[in-house]
Amino acid sequence: MLIRLFRFLSVFPLPVLHFVGVILGYVVYALSPTYRKRMRSNMALASCEGQVGVALREAGKNIMELPLIWLGKPERLAAKVRLENWEIAQAAIDAKKGVIFLTPHLGCFELSGKSIALRTKMTVLYRQPKKDALKPLLEDARASSGMLLAPANLSGVRALAKALKKGEAIGLLPDQVPQEGEGVWADFFGKPAYTMTLSAKLAAMTGAPIILTYAERLPFGRGFVQRFVPFTESLDGDAAQQARAINQAMEKLIAKVPSQYFWSYHRYKKPDGVTGPEETQSQENA
Repeated sequence: MLIRLFRFLSVFPLPVLHFVGVILGYVVYALSPTYRKRMRSNMALASCEGQVGVALREAGKNIMELPLIWLGKPERLAAKVRLENWEIAQAAIDAKKGVIFLTPHLGCFELSGKSIALRTKMTVLYRQPKKDALKPLLEDARASSGMLLAPANLSGVRALAKALKKGEAIGLLPDQVPQEGEGVWADFFGKPAYTMTLSAKLAAMTGAPIILTYAERLPFGRGFVQRFVPFTESLDGDAAQQARAINQAMEKLIAKVPSQYFWSYHRYKKPDGVTGPEETQSQENA
C-alpha cells in the first residue's frame, strides 16, 4: 500500500509536492507537541529560533519530495539538480584514493547521495528502518539509483573500507545518532551529542579526503542546488576531538541555510546501553 502511494505521488511535479508539504509541515507542527518542542529546542541551541516558521515549512517539503527522490526516474532527478563546485569532487574522484562524502540532515539529504551515484560508483551506509513496511520501499528506492548499500554493522564498515581502498566514493550521514560503541559524546551547537567516529577512522585508515555536500532546496519547487565544500577541520587528537571537528564542520554547513536543517531529528538522544555524557566525563576525570 505504501509503495503504491509513493509511486502515485512520484509522478506529481515538484512544485505541487512542495505546496502540499508546506501544509503538511504546519499540520504536524500543530498536532505534535513532541515534534514542536524538539524543533524549537534544537533551533534555540543554534540561535535560529526566529526561523521556526520557515523551518517547519521546509520540513514538510522534505517529506513530500521523498516519493520523487526515491522513485523518480534518474534523468528527471538529474534535471532538478544544479551542481556547484562539482570540480572539487571530480578532482578527488580522479585521484582514485577514495572519497568520503559527508551529508548532514540538511536540505534534501536523500538526493545528495543519489545525485553523486549518477556520476560515480558510490557505497552508502544504510540503517534499516524500524518499521518493516518501509524496508522494501527504502531499499529498492536507494539501490535503484546505482548506489550500493552497506548495512550499519561490521560487515558494512568493511564494505566501506574496501570501496575506499579501491578508489571509490562512500557516503555517510555524520549527524545520525550511532549505536552503542560506534560513537563518542561531542558538542553539537554547544550541547553533547552522541557522534559517530566512523568517518574520521576511515579517513585515517585509507587517506581518503573528506568532502561535505548538501542539496539546498530552491523556492517554488524550482529544484535543488547541490553544493560541494572541502573539509578543512583538523582530525588530529583522540576520537572525541575528531568527532567535535566533524560536528564543527556540520555546524558551519548548517549555518549556510539553517531553515533547511531537519531540526526535529532527535539528535541529542542517548542510545540504549550508552553511558551519558555527564557519567562519561566523571569517569574520565576519576
